Amino acid sequence: MTSPPSDVNSDSGSARQCLRAWQWTRQDQPGSEYAELRELDGGWEFAGSVVVAEEGVPYLAEYTVTCDSRWMTRQARILLRGGGAPQSLVLRVDAQQRWWRGEEEVPQFRGCMDVDLGFTPSTNTLPIRRLSLEVGQSSEVTAAWVRMPDLALLQLPQRYTRLSPTRFRYESQGGSFVAELETDELGLVTRYPPAWERVAVTSR
Repeated sequence: MTSPPSDVNSDSGSARQCLRAWQWTRQDQPGSEYAELRELDGGWEFAGSVVVAEEGVPYLAEYTVTCDSRWMTRQARILLRGGGAPQSLVLRVDAQQRWWRGEEEVPQFRGCMDVDLGFTPSTNTLPIRRLSLEVGQSSEVTAAWVRMPDLALLQLPQRYTRLSPTRFRYESQGGSFVAELETDELGLVTRYPPAWERVAVTSR
């Protein structure tokens, strides 16, 4: 698996320092991901390469997600290969929390603070870090969801409940989907049953 190519990297000029790198594997079907969390001047960046199969079709998704110091999404870049011609998507968020795809606003995302990429657990860290819930607290959010594999842009109401210092209950679609996420001290997902589990990580 390769690192994200230049056409999906953030165009920010901020210095990047890799805080942690890791590998996830899918437990319910073939799939894996290499990902990094990077510290920027004034923010954070996730970068990853995901290999999964959808209905027997292999896909390679390469992405970066850039956040400000409050873990609010500022930009997401995706390059998806598989099942035909490559697809690319760039979303950016302005100071008024309006989301843009090129020069076109995505009106259903106005006011959303988090992007949710449907092919990786990376983006669950964004509300986990941004909300800073105490144990026992819950919060509802509406994420800007990028569906896999068509990269459709949809609102996704979600609810996070902190069950312990490292465990969160995640609910979406009105509670029809529920998972208990395990995280490390940085808020990065280590287990997302029944799908993802972290199998390797750097010591930093």
